[in-house]
Amino acid sequence: MKKIYRSILALSALTILSCSQDYLDVDQTETISTADLALYNNNDGAKQFVTAVYNKFLDWNMTSFSWNGMSSIASDDADKGSSPGDTGTDKDLMDALTYNASSLSVQEVFEANYQGINRCNQAIYYIPQLTNADESLRTRLVGEAKFLRAFMYFTLVRCYGGVPIVDHVPNPSSAADKEMQLKRKSKEEVYAFIEQDLADAIAVLPEKSAYSANEKARVSVGAARALLAKVSLYQEKWQQVIDNCDAITGYSLVSDYASQYRLSGEFDNESIFEISGIGSTPAKGIQGYSASQGARGAGGWGWGFNTPSQSLVNAYETGDLRKDATIIFAGTTLYDGRFVPTTVENPRYNYKAYSSAYTDGWETDANIKYLRYAEVILMKAEALNRLGQTSLAIPLLNQIRNRAGLANTTAVSQADVQLAIWKERRLELAFEHDRFFDLVRTGQAQAAFALDGKTFVVGKHEVFPLPQKFINESNGLSSQNPNY
Repeated sequence: MKKIYRSILALSALTILSCSQDYLDVDQTETISTADLALYNNNDGAKQFVTAVYNKFLDWNMTSFSWNGMSSIASDDADKGSSPGDTGTDKDLMDALTYNASSLSVQEVFEANYQGINRCNQAIYYIPQLTNADESLRTRLVGEAKFLRAFMYFTLVRCYGGVPIVDHVPNPSSAADKEMQLKRKSKEEVYAFIEQDLADAIAVLPEKSAYSANEKARVSVGAARALLAKVSLYQEKWQQVIDNCDAITGYSLVSDYASQYRLSGEFDNESIFEISGIGSTPAKGIQGYSASQGARGAGGWGWGFNTPSQSLVNAYETGDLRKDATIIFAGTTLYDGRFVPTTVENPRYNYKAYSSAYTDGWETDANIKYLRYAEVILMKAEALNRLGQTSLAIPLLNQIRNRAGLANTTAVSQADVQLAIWKERRLELAFEHDRFFDLVRTGQAQAAFALDGKTFVVGKHEVFPLPQKFINESNGLSSQNPNY
């Protein structure tokens, strides 16, 4: 039906050069033999190395329960949900901001992204050796791998601050490579590494329109520029934000906000980087993403975690079309005709995770939108306003509001427009894994969490703790984040 992601036996059947420390490894393995590598010395074989990276986003530890715990449940947009007695291992702790270095969520997200980085490094190392594959294809595939590596490091630096930079496939006998995997770099060094990977990707990736229909989920130069704009946003490099946003072409806002989160809206004109859920049965996709967030109880279809908060509900203006496109309310009928009875355990659920294609599947049909053109517009508006070009920022803000069915903003001053943009980010990108990090980067966290009944400790909660397992294995090479 739709996805390029396939489980590839290649990287599980082959032996891959890896490292002696198991925490950052995908597998304990050795070098690919010349004979084995020859089997993949063609165009299809080269693609499989990068397909293995995309496949990582389908894994439970990468994209589902723990990631929702850190990026959503920990924010003021969501509550744990589910049954009161079901903690979800540590989702109650994520909700209350009482997690610690041994919490499963902080360990799984850290581990999953390094597993993905390992696959990126394998692709970057081996693809240039596949000389029977087209040179232009090999160049593009390395660019894809560098984008994906940058994306994973962006997740890591937002979650944990400085982390180890593993920039190549480690040699298990190298003391320097062992240190590379276990010694954290500064946040600034990680951002510089991300920027270089994205610059390399921008130089070689094609426009979205250059891909065939069966490769529409692959990353384009637009995705690399959008991510670089976002990385610049987090570092307050305002002119770089604007420059990269201006360079993004070939995308537009779709007229119907809600359509983006349905099967018919996958890879639409607004989608810049999107994780594809599934193809046809039995080629199912993201493990537990929909099931863990589906309505729980009589008449439900899931576990009921990551439920929209009252704080989020209250943030919508009257007439905002995004509210009913983002939140499933008990007692309402969904777009596919399914009725959500009042007998479900929670009053609200995440509509953006809803899948109508399978009712019994662990791996169901919802895609994840990570970068959309709406965010490009909001990033440019924020940067322009921060540079004092408020009159240019306001029309961009109004594009987003008007699509949501709202009148133009009444904000005029630079300070008021800044608050208006931040509010639109919250409502436009709700449940798209940005809210916690937006609160931190904009300095709103302490006040916003207080309104939601949570205590955000300044000097601690700006980042999550590094996993205790990693700290133990680092044997003094990495120190824990403050106050954990």
